Amino acid sequence: MKASVVLAHPYHGSFNHAIYKQIMDSLTVAGIKIFAHDLYVEGFNPVMTVGELGKEPSEDLLVQQYADEMMQSDLLFFVHPNWWGQPPAILKGWVDRVVRPPYAYDLPEGALSGLPVPGLDGKYAVVYNTSNTEEEREVGYFGDPLENIWKQCICGFCGIEKFHRRMFRIVSESSETERNDWLSLVDEDVKRIAGE
Repeated sequence: MKASVVLAHPYHGSFNHAIYKQIMDSLTVAGIKIFAHDLYVEGFNPVMTVGELGKEPSEDLLVQQYADEMMQSDLLFFVHPNWWGQPPAILKGWVDRVVRPPYAYDLPEGALSGLPVPGLDGKYAVVYNTSNTEEEREVGYFGDPLENIWKQCICGFCGIEKFHRRMFRIVSESSETERNDWLSLVDEDVKRIAGE
C-alpha cells in the first residue's frame, strides 16, 4: 500500500505541520510507503501553464512526479488551513496542475464537456483542516465550503468514494493538551483507514 501526503502551510511551527508529521509517523508504523510533500518547502509553482490547459501531460518534472505518485497511491492525504473557506493558493494550484487530465480524470473521446471518466476511483482521500472559525458559523453561515470543495468538487468528480475529513478548531486558542488529543485522533484515523 502507498500513500501521498500533501501539506500546504507556510509556517513550520504550525499545527498543520504537527498533523503532517503525525500522519507520516502513523503510516510508517503501518508499513505504508509514503510520498510526502511540503509544498512551501519544495517551492511548488501553483500557476498552471498554457500547455496544461488541455489533456497533454505537464512538461514540469515536479508536476509529473506528483501526478505519478498520486496515481500509484492508495491513500491521498491533504493537510491545510481554512483560508477564506478555501485551501491556500499553493494547494489550489497543486489541484489545478495535478488533479487533471490525463491523470485524475478524463472526458469522453471527442468531448469538451460532460460527465468525466474518473481516474482516481478506488482510492481513499483524507483531508485535515485547521480553522479559527466556530463550527456553528462555519456550517450555518458559510455552508462549510471546504467539505463541498473536497468531497464533491474534487474527490467525487474524480471518482473517489472513500472520503474522510476532519476539522480542528479553534486552533489559535487551543491548549497543548487539546492539540495532543487532536493528534491522537489523527493517529486513530490513519490506523483505521490503513487497515481497511
